Amino acid sequence: MKKAAFWIAALAVLGGLQLFVRDIVGAYNYQILVLVGINIILAVSLNLINGYTGQFSIGHAGFYAVGAYTCAGVVVYGQEAIRGATGFLPELGQNTVLLLVGLLCAAIAAGLAGLAVGIPSLRLRGDYLAIVTLGFGEIIRVLILNVEAVGGARGFSGIPQLSNFFWVYLGVVVTVVTVHNLVQSSYGRAFISIRDDEIAAEAMGVDTTRFKVLSFVVSSIFAGIAGGLFAHFTMYLHPNTFLFTTSFYLIIMIVVGGLGSIEGAITGAILVTVLLEVFREFGAFRLVNFAILLVLIMIYRPTGLLGSWTLVRAGRRPGRAA
Repeated sequence: MKKAAFWIAALAVLGGLQLFVRDIVGAYNYQILVLVGINIILAVSLNLINGYTGQFSIGHAGFYAVGAYTCAGVVVYGQEAIRGATGFLPELGQNTVLLLVGLLCAAIAAGLAGLAVGIPSLRLRGDYLAIVTLGFGEIIRVLILNVEAVGGARGFSGIPQLSNFFWVYLGVVVTVVTVHNLVQSSYGRAFISIRDDEIAAEAMGVDTTRFKVLSFVVSSIFAGIAGGLFAHFTMYLHPNTFLFTTSFYLIIMIVVGGLGSIEGAITGAILVTVLLEVFREFGAFRLVNFAILLVLIMIYRPTGLLGSWTLVRAGRRPGRAA
């Protein structure tokens, strides 16, 4: 009953905010607010790999791209059939079904991509894993550049706007709750044991390759969902949106916020997204500003702004195990 009440309350609050938030904050700030939500999904999902499992992936933009193009392609090319099958519903209902079908396909495609990368590459560690994931992200982008069905180098246009504040922040709630529950479970303890000492975890019987692949797949699924939400909010996709710099910004988010903290990933996503807009007039020199930010964080707060602090642990009563 508590879980049902939580989700009903979340839907009611988000639905109510959707009616007024654009008028309250204005069109520009509304767009920034939605992009913050998308980046929160990406940062929290990446933190599952880099923060909790202790791997170093820098190819998250690849899964983001897979989800975005899959969702957009399914909706654009399949909307006539889907609308025909849901003709008895009002337009809002048809749009909801369209978006959910697209997001489901995006999640499956991104998860399979994560599995395809994870199985052969997650036996690697450290810099070698980072190079493989970076290469995967670039392979995906180059493939998209050469697929005319999704626009190729000219970009994918004509995507209907089905995503909005409600759907994005519902995605945020689902991502945060899922990752939190996963980390607090026995699977999460296996992830953390791999991060702390992989050799010791193997000695204790933890199937390290299996759990690393699992964290990779779950993270990829949420990156794909974020991509689908992004595609149907902006209504246009271009391969340059998914350059390696996108993965770089996501890494900055979780490092600045604090590896191994969901709240840290959220804080980092908000901070970096806002600063990207503040520094937009600097053009390519924005990277210099973020490099300086990283240097300062590493000097004065090497564990990130929140470190590994979590609201749940902080809120537990004294005497209970952490």
